[in-house]
Amino acid sequence: MAEQRRDAGDGRGFGETGASRPGEALERAWDDLVATARRTVSDGLVVGTSGNVSVRVGDTVLVTPTGVPYDRLTPEDVCGVSLDGRRVLGSLVPTSELPMHLAVYRSTDARAVVHTHAVHATAVSTLVTELPLVHYMSAALGGPVRVAPYAAYGTEKLAENMLRALRDRTACLLRNHGTLAHGATLDQAYDRTAQLEWMCRVWLTASSVPGLTPTLLTEDQVAEAGERLRGYGQP
Repeated sequence: MAEQRRDAGDGRGFGETGASRPGEALERAWDDLVATARRTVSDGLVVGTSGNVSVRVGDTVLVTPTGVPYDRLTPEDVCGVSLDGRRVLGSLVPTSELPMHLAVYRSTDARAVVHTHAVHATAVSTLVTELPLVHYMSAALGGPVRVAPYAAYGTEKLAENMLRALRDRTACLLRNHGTLAHGATLDQAYDRTAQLEWMCRVWLTASSVPGLTPTLLTEDQVAEAGERLRGYGQP
């Protein structure tokens, strides 16, 4: 997973994007992507070069390259592909998990995807087929968070399993692997990732108390919370 190499591509940067017009939007999106990727490390959601981040700008998907530490990424390291996986920006090889990212963009209206190997979420993925409803913030992810069956990383099978787990959801767990969340923005996708990891930690913590069983919410209670969350925040 840590293959650190450059492919013999055309080396195009922001100024030449094939069918797409060059623009500041791609530059800003790459800067935001790099900042988000670095945040996954600083917040302890990934170790080394594990995990990956992408953002869609028009029909171009900017994505972290494989095997490159996020603190070394520069504007010259931009990595962009089309929705069919053809490289249209840069010369670095995209993340090995590109099939998952592209599957999300082809199947939803998402504009950003964050994949991590967060400790508590990964631990939960080995124990259950669905994260128990330990907190109403499950509603922010569309309901009970499912666990996608295991498949080897970087495979189409993993992407297929993930899509089934994501049905009517904005995040899922990947068995013995980690998390995936999407959103309309990088901030939203990251926030959903962090919320999922926090809920997994809460459930593991509550479940570890000898002789006691965590009280869980009903799906109706979570649905009610979801309605209230629709009006949360500033107008």
